[in-house]
Amino acid sequence: MASLLLRVKSKMAIFAHRKARGMLDGEYGSVFRGRSLDFDDLRAYVPGDEVRDIDWKASARHGSPLIRRYVAVRRQTLFLLTDTGRNMAALSRAGETKKDIVVMALGVMGYLAHRHGDVVGLVSGDSAGTRTIPAKAGEAHLERLLRHVSEHATLNAAASRIEDQLDHVARTVKGRNLLFVVADEVQASPALGQLLRRLRAQHEILWLTVRDAELVPGPGSAGGHSADFYSVTDSAVLPGHLAQSAPIAAAYAKAAAERDNARTVMLRQAGITHGEVDGSQDVVTALFALLERHRRAG
Repeated sequence: MASLLLRVKSKMAIFAHRKARGMLDGEYGSVFRGRSLDFDDLRAYVPGDEVRDIDWKASARHGSPLIRRYVAVRRQTLFLLTDTGRNMAALSRAGETKKDIVVMALGVMGYLAHRHGDVVGLVSGDSAGTRTIPAKAGEAHLERLLRHVSEHATLNAAASRIEDQLDHVARTVKGRNLLFVVADEVQASPALGQLLRRLRAQHEILWLTVRDAELVPGPGSAGGHSADFYSVTDSAVLPGHLAQSAPIAAAYAKAAAERDNARTVMLRQAGITHGEVDGSQDVVTALFALLERHRRAG
């Protein structure tokens, strides 16, 4: 069976050159602000590094800017949190199955944690239940987490309900941790907003939304414009000729925009840094932007 983590690392190598991956490492390391650090070594300055981390004396001797790198005195804990309900078996905006994008995003973040010596756990599930896999170190453990997500996010799974997984974390996960949430296009609500504010008071939270497929696929898509469309959520059918109707398309676009705006406002009010991704080819860039915004927000 092919390794999911190996696939993640291969895609990281394709989508980000060595300097960019180094910058991604640096952004991840900045998440736990104020933690106790010990000096590790020096490395060359790259755009995006904090000027305050430049070692000016060493830079003068070397002839070019050098950055001080530090290691955490203690390991930090990253919890990957995702929905494995049947919504994640649907297609994304880029035409891939959403769970493939989820696995890529969780894999990249988990691998960054591994490189920093942090431990990684998983909270996942659907409306039928939530499962926690305790945080551990090592690539074999990270592979197990990715495999669990990939195998459980199927069309046969129960309905998606990320609120249940978030509530589970609020009730059971102690201490201050980093939560990396990868979710569907969730519907904002007062109850969810209150839950997110409660979680944010305890944890650092990063949120990545996997975008839905368009109502009508573009030219050349499988099935063509005459095909009927199905909702993975409730198996409702939208006949192809109705999906192409201008009034229906306009109403759908308006509803989607209102939902997206409400979600953005909810996450912003909770103090959660968030981003969006259409496909796996965008994951590395989206995560870099997400981590950078989180650092600047702090």
